[in-house]
Amino acid sequence: MKLVVATRSAHKLAEIRTILAVVPGLEVLDLNEAGVQWSPAEEELEPYETFEENAHSKARYYQERTGLSTVADDSGIAVDALGGAPGVHSKRFAPAADLDGEARDKANNQHLLHRLAGVPEASRTARYVCVAVMVTPGGDRVVCRGEAPGRILEEEQGTGGFGYDPLFFDPELGRTFGQISPGAKHARSHRGKAFRALARHLISES
Repeated sequence: MKLVVATRSAHKLAEIRTILAVVPGLEVLDLNEAGVQWSPAEEELEPYETFEENAHSKARYYQERTGLSTVADDSGIAVDALGGAPGVHSKRFAPAADLDGEARDKANNQHLLHRLAGVPEASRTARYVCVAVMVTPGGDRVVCRGEAPGRILEEEQGTGGFGYDPLFFDPELGRTFGQISPGAKHARSHRGKAFRALARHLISES
């Protein structure tokens, strides 16, 4: 079976490929391998206010262009003291439209710390959320959700992971997602939980 992973993020693609490697006979393709060149239309695929709607929008768009089963995820961090923000706006949380990649991650982290300035440790609870949606050529849809609870620190710790990982403290591990190995992160993370659920589904269908 061929499965297209609809992301332009090398970090995210590497995580997903590792998690789905347990599925026998599964060939995971990125968008370039599936022959989908970047288009400005991709910037308009996440207009919705829920992770599931955004993930479905992306999966359907790329499935129609490849003709293959396609999975897309929408993920982000929900901070309780901010009423669940940044949520679906996690990728572009900071008011810096001209930044991308690691520079964007840094800006987002600094903006989050600014918004949480003065908030006590006990009130800095948060959770990472990931919703993965697979759309098949026949129009079937599979939805898998994963969440990881934690807390936002007052400064970054660790250089691993990406995005908000250096600020996201896992109480059970006593470390941030930026301080743990990729394998440990897969075992604990929102994306790991969502894509392991997808892997179980694919194995059961094979």
